[in-house]
Amino acid sequence: MNGFEATACDGTLINWLAPQTGQWIRMLSTMQVAKLNSFNSIPSATGGIARLACARLNDLGMDPAVSLSKVGLTSEAARDPTIRLEVRTQIKFLELAAEETEDEWLGLHLARSFDLREIGLVYYVMASSDLLADALRNAERYSQINNEGVRLRFRMQDRIAVIALDYVNIDRDTDRHHIEFWLVTLVRICRQVTNGRLLPSRLKTRHFRNGTPPGFRTFFGVDIEFGANADEIWFPQPLVSLPLVGRDEHLNELLRRYAEEALARKPRDRLTVRSKAEDILSELLPHGRATASEVARRLAMSSRTLSRKLAEEGTSFAEILDQLRAALAKRYLHDERLPVSEIAWLLGYREVSSLTHAFKRWTGMTPRRFRSVKLGAT
Repeated sequence: MNGFEATACDGTLINWLAPQTGQWIRMLSTMQVAKLNSFNSIPSATGGIARLACARLNDLGMDPAVSLSKVGLTSEAARDPTIRLEVRTQIKFLELAAEETEDEWLGLHLARSFDLREIGLVYYVMASSDLLADALRNAERYSQINNEGVRLRFRMQDRIAVIALDYVNIDRDTDRHHIEFWLVTLVRICRQVTNGRLLPSRLKTRHFRNGTPPGFRTFFGVDIEFGANADEIWFPQPLVSLPLVGRDEHLNELLRRYAEEALARKPRDRLTVRSKAEDILSELLPHGRATASEVARRLAMSSRTLSRKLAEEGTSFAEILDQLRAALAKRYLHDERLPVSEIAWLLGYREVSSLTHAFKRWTGMTPRRFRSVKLGAT
């Protein structure tokens, strides 16, 4: 019996799930966002990944409160499933947890063994679909219920089925473990709902790593292409025509009604000024023109208005620039083909010494030492 069918201990699956979905919707409608401010467009998530990381720290005899406090969270907020977390906060916490546990592949490890049913409503909508392609289309529509910062896209091209993960109002350059968690989770879902060991033909991710660990090469059946132009999973087209073992037309219709209700309760998306500024800064940095006045000009506003709007979002231009440079520096240093001098240029520094000084402030070590440690660990 597969994991989806096993949830119905007594009676039919639909009888078990009907009251559960109502509870999920009520919970979703009353969920609060930790560190909530007036901006509904700041992406939030149900916090499941952060709770898995907390559990891992506890299992290792470490107190999650230390890392949680560094991102402005309490242990109570992280444990409470009725409180949504800002996606940016969850990403930062995963990076800190990886450092504390000395696990360079924390996201992959967390995704390997958790119960997929913990995903909740979106998982059950997928699992009750008719074909795998239908499940992925439903995931495309409803994935934002769980995570507003990472949108799943599904498309068919040249006899290839592509699952793409796009970041919304989130700086992709700050993330490794979060996206790697979803790569493993999506492959696991595809395998579980079809009851088969589906093998991707390609796996692509934007951030840099120095190769795929052997265990995950075996799990995926293919190497992850790091430093690619997208975050994507490719399957041969025939695989998405596979029927699902838990398909149930009536149940799926019921669950999709609940999912539509959950979507209707969500505020409509709009880009934050921060995300717009980050996009512009990424383009300006290599040209040495990453100034507040230039970003404000491109956003068709005054420097004073830019400063005010960023303050309303709880940040500042200097903070965004510093955090973006820190994230990009770490990303570039994972690519051993890039010399430190070129990285300094890409980050808008005229001298390598300026990068070295800033990097020591961010991490407590020089760029070359960081590269040696990280590449040695992988």
